[in-house]
Amino acid sequence: MFVKTRGLVLRVSNYNDTDALLTLLTENHGKLTVKVRGLKRKNSPLFAPSQLLAYSEFTLFENRGLYTVNEAESIELFHSLRTDLEKLSLGTYFVQAAEVVCQEDIPNPQLLPLLLNCLYALTKLSVNQSIVKAVFELRVACLAGYTPDLSSCCHCGNAFPDRFNLSLGQLECFACSMHTDNGIRMPLNTSALDTLRYICYCDPKKIFSFRIGEDTLQSIVQIAEGYLLTQLERGFSALDFYKTLLI
Repeated sequence: MFVKTRGLVLRVSNYNDTDALLTLLTENHGKLTVKVRGLKRKNSPLFAPSQLLAYSEFTLFENRGLYTVNEAESIELFHSLRTDLEKLSLGTYFVQAAEVVCQEDIPNPQLLPLLLNCLYALTKLSVNQSIVKAVFELRVACLAGYTPDLSSCCHCGNAFPDRFNLSLGQLECFACSMHTDNGIRMPLNTSALDTLRYICYCDPKKIFSFRIGEDTLQSIVQIAEGYLLTQLERGFSALDFYKTLLI
């Protein structure tokens, strides 16, 4: 049976001397592992649409749950990512995180648009890449089932507390947090809290429609990364490499 779907290449793995395996995030089937015959041969017509971070349309042959690429056509290759090492490593971090949070052959209709929007923002929009990174981390945490409770202090109900608990995904006042040892906490001001609420709860089409000052940005950057890594209980090699480029 033939299946046609659009997908973003999350990973390219060796299979043998000539063939490779792709991990795709697709529109209709979630994460799929597919085999590409002859990908490593010179002048393979499947090379461009099958490279990491390529968004392509694939025609797959499915047999007993195993998929083989029959045809592929590039839709967007994000060329400018491949000439900027910082952006390339950041985009690679995005797809590594996406691969962790999505499941094989289970649709996740909001994750692919999020990835594409963030890659588009890195390459086509004049958006600070730290903002793109923070937006991705917070939204992907929400899509993975870790939407934080940003309504009020989880202890006293204060609508504008000054701490965020990375472990529990909850807000706390400093005074309230003195009475419990649970979790890793980070300080935040009112502007940072408003920004967190916007990023986590806004319409997906408007995720970059906000402006913040440098101090607030640094707070959001630290909280977003810390929250995602704490909830997933792991790090990412591409993120580690990205940080070495910023030194």
